[in-house]
Amino acid sequence: MAPPPPAAANVSQPTIDSLTASSRIPDAADPSDAITQPIAVVSERLPWRHTFIALKVPNFRIFASGHFVAVIALWMQRIAQDWLVLQLSGSVTAVGFTVALQFMPSLFLGPWGGMMADRFPKRRILIGCQGVAAALAAILATLALSHRIEVWHVYVIALVLGLVTVLDQPARQVFVNELVGPKYLRNAISVNSTIFQLGGLIGPALAGVLLTAVGAGWAFAANAVACCSTVSMLLMLRKDELYVSTPVPKRKGMLKEGLHYALSKPTIFWPWLMAGFVAVFAMSLPVLLAAFADNIYRAGAGGYGLLNALVAVGALTGAITSARRRQLRLRSVVFCAGMYGLMLCLAALAPSMAWFGAAMVLAGFWCLMFLTAANQLVQVSANMSIRGRVMSLYIMVLIGGQAIGGPMLGWLAEHLNPHTAILVSGGVPALAAATVAVVLARKSALRLKVDVRDRRRMVRIVAQSA
Repeated sequence: MAPPPPAAANVSQPTIDSLTASSRIPDAADPSDAITQPIAVVSERLPWRHTFIALKVPNFRIFASGHFVAVIALWMQRIAQDWLVLQLSGSVTAVGFTVALQFMPSLFLGPWGGMMADRFPKRRILIGCQGVAAALAAILATLALSHRIEVWHVYVIALVLGLVTVLDQPARQVFVNELVGPKYLRNAISVNSTIFQLGGLIGPALAGVLLTAVGAGWAFAANAVACCSTVSMLLMLRKDELYVSTPVPKRKGMLKEGLHYALSKPTIFWPWLMAGFVAVFAMSLPVLLAAFADNIYRAGAGGYGLLNALVAVGALTGAITSARRRQLRLRSVVFCAGMYGLMLCLAALAPSMAWFGAAMVLAGFWCLMFLTAANQLVQVSANMSIRGRVMSLYIMVLIGGQAIGGPMLGWLAEHLNPHTAILVSGGVPALAAATVAVVLARKSALRLKVDVRDRRRMVRIVAQSA
């Protein structure tokens, strides 16, 4: 049995833009309808040595080390896969279609995956999913290294991998809490984001080298080995130190219950809505980067890997910044989404690849700040008994939206031009963020206050009466 969750230290009760994270759903007899725990917000600036304090938990250190290797290999496969499809087909639309096949299952089956995460042990789900992912990567590697690979092979494997993701992602999101408990949950989410983005910095660079030197096959082989290492890491975890949540018994209406719960809470609904706009229009950035590297800057596979690495540089900075964030606010989620869209709009105006790359660094920073804040707010706003279903709905929007956005942006880049495509990619989320900000300000009676005498906070949001 797992030890009881430790009490949070050095925290204070937050105010989330006058929209409380605690709300009660009808039929309080159901454990999933209980009042959400207050969101812990660090009230003082963390020492730098505590930036990634979740790593002090032994199980999380084991998980993080294996996850780091796996993420590098995953990025290598993603870059190699997209570039391979582009080379085999000569079509950016085909790259977008590959993205759609990989993410489409989450759009239709995501809630079911969340229900499985609530009903069954998360660790076992992850072991099974990683085993299948290793087999798929090995098949891709074999086909590529034997020079028998065709576009339809990549399509089929991308679809099957998407089905694996349906189960893997919600279980992985909720499993973080079982590794560290509620005390370090927010920090652990930031650590995971840092690992993912650091892998995104290393993986594309390695993929660019491999694509140029030996081809895509070895990138797929590396991912197969990494998935096997992830299985080994999961088997090494100390079971007696996990904060295992009690599986929810099967009953009718579980999916409807999760949807009703998510829609009833502002701190889940609004991040969910913003994630939808960002996912559809701005999360298929690799598709656009492939178009810019190939058609605009003529930089080849190395240039494509470089642009993805620059996005990861900004995202890594954003991940570290998010780990040190003291306050978790709904307004921060909306603001970061708007800034991400604005950076993509600026990239459309870049006069050279150097300026475009600089815009990608800033875009990566704000994208990661948004994703981390939204993930944290949704997770800590949901009770453990229903968190798998809530997170699956969030992932369904975030990943499933890319299934729509990938082909759409690929078509725009190919039939109009990449500059128009990236302008649409950033403009829609920026406009959506501005609209949501106005709606929330009116609901909460907030306004902007400018005080030129306050050099540290010249512009801030205050209540109408202030």
